[in-house]
Amino acid sequence: MLNITDKSEVLDYSEGLNLFKKVTLKEAEFKNLVKELIGILPSYYIDPLSMASTLELLGKPAAAAKLKIKLPEVKKIRSGDIGEILTTDYIDENTNYTVPIKKLRWKDHRNMAMRGDDVIGIHINKHNHKINFLKAEAKSYKSLNRNVLKEARDELDLDDGLPSPHALDFIAERLRETGKHDIANMIEKAQLVDGISNKQVEHLLFTYTASNPESLQKEAFESYKGAIRQSSIGFQVRKHQELIKSTYKGVLDGLND
Repeated sequence: MLNITDKSEVLDYSEGLNLFKKVTLKEAEFKNLVKELIGILPSYYIDPLSMASTLELLGKPAAAAKLKIKLPEVKKIRSGDIGEILTTDYIDENTNYTVPIKKLRWKDHRNMAMRGDDVIGIHINKHNHKINFLKAEAKSYKSLNRNVLKEARDELDLDDGLPSPHALDFIAERLRETGKHDIANMIEKAQLVDGISNKQVEHLLFTYTASNPESLQKEAFESYKGAIRQSSIGFQVRKHQELIKSTYKGVLDGLND
């Protein structure tokens, strides 16, 4: 876990059940965040058990090559992937939801972005066994602007604001492949039998930027008039590009040792 809120100055603003949060990384924590990202990034692209198997059977050079062909080379794709990784970690660490699969492991090509909902989190109520969904949109830009925020809003509002059928089917199939049939069955039952209501869904917009997200993102947050609960998190790292570059360089340097 990255513990970004522990490494940051945090400003909370609530409006009813909706929450806007500005999270600004402390300068002194930059190197720690890079180090931790280097440590967790490989697991977002390849299952650690798969890496361990390759390492045992074929040796370190083969395991290193296996990871290298998964890591994106294109600057824009790396930025987007880091945005999704930060979003996923934030969900797992700071909300009641968990992200059941690491979607980046199933990318069609390392230098292409994946289609569909960026990140889906789930929460299962232990008392009534009701399943709730967090539909998250991740945006990574050096400078935030209204067009980016409008695009995020449009994507969150697709499928009447619910997780897309394709995204839920994708998650259920991947869970079955990893033996997690109970959760897969709950997702399919909610989608195909019971139906999913607005009350079972929450939206999360997570931005990762160098610029101050407070004004524009808070403006977009306050303008939402729909019925689905909203969380909007702006994570500001002034060395936005350096964080991305240093993380991938650190991973690759470790593979070359």
